[in-house]
Amino acid sequence: MSTERSGDYLRRSLELLWGRRERPTRGPKPALTLERIVAAGVRIADAEGIEALSMRRVAAELRVGTMSLYRYVPGKAELLELMIDRAYGMTDGTDAPEGANWRTVLRYVALGTWRMYLDHPWLLQVNLARPVLGPAAVAGFDYALSGLADLDITDHERIGFVAAVDGYVAGCARTHVNAAQAARQTGISDEEFWAAHGPMLEKAMLSGAYPHVAALAEDTFAVPGERLFEFGLERLLDGLETFLARRSGAGGGANGGEASGGTDGIEAD
Repeated sequence: MSTERSGDYLRRSLELLWGRRERPTRGPKPALTLERIVAAGVRIADAEGIEALSMRRVAAELRVGTMSLYRYVPGKAELLELMIDRAYGMTDGTDAPEGANWRTVLRYVALGTWRMYLDHPWLLQVNLARPVLGPAAVAGFDYALSGLADLDITDHERIGFVAAVDGYVAGCARTHVNAAQAARQTGISDEEFWAAHGPMLEKAMLSGAYPHVAALAEDTFAVPGERLFEFGLERLLDGLETFLARRSGAGGGANGGEASGGTDGIEAD
């Protein structure tokens, strides 16, 4: 899903996100709050999908006239940015463990982001490549960086750590959410879907053309998606830990990439 990216749109969204937009002083006393409007938008998107989101639908949810919403938010595009930042509150570190090391911090961020996508699957339909940054998103990013502050790595590498975790989580969440949505959209359960493959796959395995697939145990795929996600996350963190150990062993601190091969670190163009 794409949204308008004009200068006016960005200005309006940023003013709303950071509380800089002036509230109307004329007319009847406001009966709504921006927070209620955003919460209603999130409820609609969670329950019915992002396609159901509209100013009229939000107004109906709140039992008010559509035009009354425009006293608080200029339109659907700006509302969506507020909804996104509200969702990012799940990763802002407010309930994070104190004194955690970098691995614990990144694990917390990853699990919070995983829950965010599962609770708000519509986020996976929004183009977040150039997010309009609000307080919750910046707080989450700041918390992730706090766990990396004491590491002897460059700032480019800190961003690389965060990006690696974020990309992994988003990919796994998309697969998990799509699988759940497929069952609802088709009316065919996972069990029914894979059972339909049974006769053909059995013949294919007996043919000997796919020996490695045929050698897999019968319960190979009977692992919940969340456990697969957690397994992959730990291996990703293992890889980052190996990078740090190699960097430390090179004896060059944050600039030790050359001593360990010259291609391990991230450098600006």
